[in-house]
Amino acid sequence: MGNAIHPADLGFFSTLVHCGSLTAAGRELGLTTPAVSKRLSQIEARLGTALLVRTTRRMGLTQEGEIYLENARRILGDIEEMEHQLFGLAQAPQGSLRVNATLGFGRSHIAPLVSQFVRRHPRVDVQLQLSVNPPPLSDDAYDLCFRFGHPPDSRGIARLIAPNRRVVVATPAYLKRHGTPLAPRDLVKHNCIGIRQGDEAYGQWRFTARRGARGRQQAETVKIRGNLTTNDGGIAVNWALEGHGILLRAQWDVERYLASGRLVQLLQGWDSPDADIYAVYAQRHRSSVRVKALVDFVATAFDAQRKARSDTPAG
Repeated sequence: MGNAIHPADLGFFSTLVHCGSLTAAGRELGLTTPAVSKRLSQIEARLGTALLVRTTRRMGLTQEGEIYLENARRILGDIEEMEHQLFGLAQAPQGSLRVNATLGFGRSHIAPLVSQFVRRHPRVDVQLQLSVNPPPLSDDAYDLCFRFGHPPDSRGIARLIAPNRRVVVATPAYLKRHGTPLAPRDLVKHNCIGIRQGDEAYGQWRFTARRGARGRQQAETVKIRGNLTTNDGGIAVNWALEGHGILLRAQWDVERYLASGRLVQLLQGWDSPDADIYAVYAQRHRSSVRVKALVDFVATAFDAQRKARSDTPAG
């Protein structure tokens, strides 16, 4: 068994599991599907045990495969950290970087920044995947995730990228037809646009009166109703712009429409739970030059955007 484990096999197997199929791994590695299958068989033959259970529809890890994968990823992470220690920050970012972000926010904010980042660092290959809900940190499909709200899993690293308030908005035309709510409880009389995302209780909007309002801290939870619901924030914003109703949405998604007057912010004496933006990644990527480079790049860009907004005169 002295020659059972070849260092080059570790990266191959990690990529294979990440891709989820022999065919997808072949595309990633530039190999044919039979070549991927043959190499996997050679690894299993040297180890004397099966690492994957393969069927016509899916493949899964055996117990030995889980042990092999866990150690392979740890070793690959140690190698990357050693390179970082040897070459320091002077090392140019390079290699593959798998990034996840939510649909609307990823499309409008992260994708343009990724474009700028790879222009500056052409040796980095970024694979950007957008999804409705953020993947769990235990899911190794991504190296880095941009998400709203602090992740519940404390085993990873979460860096605050930018503060982000949620605001209640509607078009002037809608308010002219239906009136303007002055307190959260008034929302029950209005058509509210619902968004089903993440683990949040659907249809419940929570508010807290800003300190000093009515002389004391006050909280209200409103069960909203409406005839339009979606799991895509971009669609919800478009519906609000078309005058269908009132929307509670992250400030990043609606600020340009507030600035232009197409939307009006409501209930300004009340706060809804923040949706701060975080970059989240596993502990094993803490010394990754390419992960750090992209996180720093996005954080700097968001900070510049915040400063530009604060320096813009009101009106």
